[in-house]
Amino acid sequence: SKARLNKKLVNLLVRKKTRRRPSKKRRGTGSKIINQVSIDNRPKHIDLRKEIGHWQGDLMIGKNQKSAIGKIVERKSRDTLIVKLKARNSKEVAKMFSKILNKLNPILKKSMTYDNGVEMARHKEITNKTGMKIYFAHPYSSWERGTNENTNGFIRRYLPKGTDFNKIDERTLRIIQEKLNNRPRKIIGFKTPQEMMGSELKKIAWYQLKK
Repeated sequence: SKARLNKKLVNLLVRKKTRRRPSKKRRGTGSKIINQVSIDNRPKHIDLRKEIGHWQGDLMIGKNQKSAIGKIVERKSRDTLIVKLKARNSKEVAKMFSKILNKLNPILKKSMTYDNGVEMARHKEITNKTGMKIYFAHPYSSWERGTNENTNGFIRRYLPKGTDFNKIDERTLRIIQEKLNNRPRKIIGFKTPQEMMGSELKKIAWYQLKK
């Protein structure tokens, strides 16, 4: 009968769905990063990009997954910091991210949102060294880090996929960083990130003088 045929189809579909579902082991049990604060708990005003000093960070991975560079982008101005890394481990990431972030004007050290890479396992160390709060995006949600995803395209013009980042020296990375930060961007009214950052800092200085 038609009812029996429908039941058979339902059973087949249910069984097929179950069979295709990866095992718990393969799916993984979530992030191994301890004490992470989710993007869900990030203050809503950060989404609006009205305040300078909130950053987004991630890694760009090199040839055969054996090298990487760090990338930290300011959400409002799109100003970009490129970080030379000797290794992909959390110790090196914490050390080098802290070092480059501590070169910033203290006004700019408010927060950083990162993806769920285990290289950020020592996030507390970065917070302790820089005073910056760190939030974590949801796994596989690149849209939550749109600033980073767009910046990747610009960097890949100079360092295409398959680049061995271990062979790229710090001077070359500084040149690429300068090119990026002096390139007019449509999203910020055709200003350059450096111009935008400069005018934001002037605004802050002016407000502080008025006080």
